[in-house]
Amino acid sequence: MKQNLWWAAGYNLASVPLAAGVLAPVGFVLPMSVGPILKSVSTVVVALDAQLLRRLDLTPARSTARLAGADTTECGARAAV
Repeated sequence: MKQNLWWAAGYNLASVPLAAGVLAPVGFVLPMSVGPILKSVSTVVVALDAQLLRRLDLTPARSTARLAGADTTECGARAAV
């Protein structure tokens, strides 16, 4: 989620000034039709990145065990013998 937040913030920090014409004096003008296309691409990138979160197991026991470096196959508990 943090990665999506940084992506969206970085995109907006770069694209909003370009769309406003900050680089127009240098000769770079962003056509009006490109803005919505870039915004759609950004939305798709954020949505695809969010789908990658489905691969993560975010249950508290496994997350804690992963951070502690323990074996995650038993969720931090010993198997009964």
